Amino acid sequence: MRRLAESKKLVEKCRSLERKVSEIAENLTLAEEEPSLLPEIEPGIAELAARLDTLELEIAFSGEYDARNALLSIHAGAGGTESQDWAEMLLRMYLRWAERRGYKAEILETTPGEEVGLKSVTIEVHGDYAFGYLKSEHGVHRLVRLSPFDSDHARHTSFVLVEVMPEAEPDVDITVRSEDLKVDVFRSSGAGGQNVQKTSTAVRLTHLPTGLVVTCQTERSQHQNKEIALKILQSRLLEQEIARKAEEKARLKGKRIEAGWGNQIRSYVLHPYKMVKDHRTDYQTGGTESVLDGELDGFITAYLRTLVGKEER
Repeated sequence: MRRLAESKKLVEKCRSLERKVSEIAENLTLAEEEPSLLPEIEPGIAELAARLDTLELEIAFSGEYDARNALLSIHAGAGGTESQDWAEMLLRMYLRWAERRGYKAEILETTPGEEVGLKSVTIEVHGDYAFGYLKSEHGVHRLVRLSPFDSDHARHTSFVLVEVMPEAEPDVDITVRSEDLKVDVFRSSGAGGQNVQKTSTAVRLTHLPTGLVVTCQTERSQHQNKEIALKILQSRLLEQEIARKAEEKARLKGKRIEAGWGNQIRSYVLHPYKMVKDHRTDYQTGGTESVLDGELDGFITAYLRTLVGKEER
């Protein structure tokens, strides 16, 4: 039913474009006899071109999970306080991007840093093709800047890992048996270990067959925390299955592709010059403030076009 709904949406988009093309063709015929009408037609032509461009990009959304909601996790890496502050900056960037696109973004789980920022955070992004768009963000993001936490104002480099997973459909993609789960409950705590609750509402789930561990303490209810932790666990298990299939496909092709922490995908340089550069596509811009305020579409579009190019080849 989900695939049928997606197909109906695509068919309606194509029919709408057909109607628009016919309308513009008729108007252009009229403009041949009355050239003064041409300025009124030009905005419609520009709109049509933009819609066709968007539809062309959707060719890249051929993956089984591309149309789904996305779970995006941000993990501070090397760099200590700097890295944790960078993680919080990236969280704001993705929340602003979602807002710009009209997507709904919900923070599922956060682990605050010792002084500032975040050690890790997971958000869920609801919207058409959320995973298809955000899969371009999976990888290591590098920041170079003058540190606001260094008394010497020295230049620091910090790293953050961004993971993007499709939302799993329980009992369809992944089935988690209760006997495969170890459930621990404990008191929620804030930064520095300060107790913020006097009852044990935080939940830690351990998936015994894989060893995956997910913790949630965001909500005030143990039941809600368990539900969120289970949702994140199911998406992580689905991500593992996707990775397993990709590795098998690469092995059959005779190629081994390493996908690890060291694979830096993008650099954000704030000093000594300003530039954001994607190392996979070479797309870059000097508008660092705009990018950090959520203007990511240029980077996402460039990445998706490389996928379209690969499919065409």
